[in-house]
Amino acid sequence: MLKPTAVRRDLRLRPVRPAGWWFDALLLVGLVGLTVALAADQLFGLDRAVADWADGHRPAAAYWVARVLNFLGQGTPLTLIAAGLGVLLAVRLRSVRPILPPVIAFVLTNLTIGPLKIWTARAAPSASVKEPFLTPEQTLPLFHDDLPVRFAQSYPSGHVANAIVWYGVIAMLLAPLARSFGRQLPARLVTVIRVVPPLVVLTTTTYLGWHWLTDSVAGLLLGLLLDRLLHRAPWDGVPLPGRLRGWDRPFTSYP
Repeated sequence: MLKPTAVRRDLRLRPVRPAGWWFDALLLVGLVGLTVALAADQLFGLDRAVADWADGHRPAAAYWVARVLNFLGQGTPLTLIAAGLGVLLAVRLRSVRPILPPVIAFVLTNLTIGPLKIWTARAAPSASVKEPFLTPEQTLPLFHDDLPVRFAQSYPSGHVANAIVWYGVIAMLLAPLARSFGRQLPARLVTVIRVVPPLVVLTTTTYLGWHWLTDSVAGLLLGLLLDRLLHRAPWDGVPLPGRLRGWDRPFTSYP
């Protein structure tokens, strides 16, 4: 009589594109290099030029269109949408695994974006025309430790980083959710969901003067790095406590 064999979970990292860790290293080096350059008072001319151009080309209609589109990067609604999709998919598959990506994404973003903002302590371009009413030159440098935290949280752009992370998680959950209803989500649509909203947020947040261009670029680099980590995770193979083994069906490989 054959003895039953234990099911071995596949803990191999999931593929990402571009493949390999070289691109992650490139993103990290880019983020560190950009931060070092700004700390050395470099790239301020570029930031100032982009902000001045936006200030001079912002009619009322364009302002309101950009402001509405910028809501695509609101972290709290995106978090709730991703969590809701995870719960819905969990109920449909009878598995707690779909809840894991939103939870880990929430932890990662809170452990990286917020602390970086507080550490770098950079004011936004608009800090010269509203409270705390700095001179234009004073808004550019990092490490404004003498300012209250609420006035010095511009670098990196949380809107951009959050948009990349959360739309990535949403796309990750939407595909298996559609399959659970007997539908197939086109791969091109998944790509659009992951790419278009973050690009819109990057453009609008810079155009509105809410972030310097380098803030948005830093948010892009950090967001892509976190997104790749989340998409690498072997969500279907993560060991779960024994009491949850009845709710551990895979979801990324759900047919």
